[in-house]
Amino acid sequence: MNERDVTQIALQAAGVARKGLALKYGIVLGVFFLIGLLLLGALSPTQSANASSCEDTGPGTDSAAPDTSGSPPASGTVRKQQLANAKTIDRVARKLDLPGRATLIALMTAMQESTLQNLDHGHLDSIGLFQQRPSQDWGSRKQIMNPEYASESFFKGRGTNKGLVDIANWKTRPLGEVAQAVQGSAYPHLYAGHETAVRKLAKEASLDLTRSSSATNPADNNEDPASPADDNEGDAPAGTPASRCGSSEPDSGKDTPSSGGKGGTFTDGEATWQLRNPRSVKEAIAWAQEHSGIHSTNDWYQRCLAFVAIVYGWNFSGVNYAIDHYKVVPADMRHDGDRHPPPGALMYWDTGHRAGHIAVYLGDGLVASNDISRPGYVDIVKADAFEHKWRAKYVGWTPPVFPRAG
Repeated sequence: MNERDVTQIALQAAGVARKGLALKYGIVLGVFFLIGLLLLGALSPTQSANASSCEDTGPGTDSAAPDTSGSPPASGTVRKQQLANAKTIDRVARKLDLPGRATLIALMTAMQESTLQNLDHGHLDSIGLFQQRPSQDWGSRKQIMNPEYASESFFKGRGTNKGLVDIANWKTRPLGEVAQAVQGSAYPHLYAGHETAVRKLAKEASLDLTRSSSATNPADNNEDPASPADDNEGDAPAGTPASRCGSSEPDSGKDTPSSGGKGGTFTDGEATWQLRNPRSVKEAIAWAQEHSGIHSTNDWYQRCLAFVAIVYGWNFSGVNYAIDHYKVVPADMRHDGDRHPPPGALMYWDTGHRAGHIAVYLGDGLVASNDISRPGYVDIVKADAFEHKWRAKYVGWTPPVFPRAG
């Protein structure tokens, strides 16, 4: 081996060393790059709450809750089964002289329990449309597999089991809550998520979910103050928790006047309106503040219109959707896009969902609202929080008037 060979070997070794070093540096830089991406993903602002606030109906007369299943609607044979079973459920409800709300609740329940199919299997010995169990006194296996029998059991109860009509205030409580009261599910919050899909199916099946009933069920008159009132949009019977949209202590109802009117006047600086609310603006703002934050109960989930109506002392707003309340207020009271409302005004947002959102303006750029900081609770936040957190579009404000309240 001569001197030239030694030199060549040394150069080759140096090249390999350089490549090895470069490879090591490349690996290290790659690791740091990946870590950086992960950190950016973790630190980037994300939308922690969607804009479905107040998306469920109150009295159960219109569409609302988003379909949370994430699956496309059934089609073909499955859809035919669902339509046939929906018609059977509605036929039984009509036979029992129950209103359309009863059909709606039953459809939501069956959609959650069996996807509205008459299943011959389920958890333990659960079977049928409502996954009722022979071992739990719902009837024999053959009986439960009969859709008419199962539907009647859901509405009237069977054996030792309560039915829909046995649930206190079932005509005014939240739809999903009533379904849970009958079913006793380990997943009580899943029923409400089927409302919109079920309403579409009912329309397809030509079912009238708005029909009334001539029957009066004893349970309708039972007081159940510990149970949250219905209404993501505003209808809450007197005596129910006055802070449903936020601790679990039921309200005594003493702060909710029935009607009467010490509302006073309200002005935008140009026009002045006479209010007929049971509470004055000053009293309403004080009530909202006293029932927000640490003093809020957790009963207000998707009940923004209920909250603002109760703030002003009404038992219910008389309107199904928050965004629709803006439309029932006289045109000369609407302040489209104006961001300078007087304290006590009602502010509205288009959330991209059917119901929209409404909040009470307290002054100094702050509003009292449910769900925006904590789902189910009322908190005081900046008025533009809905635009930043929910990507909602501000609509405008109106004086605190409730043309259809009661």
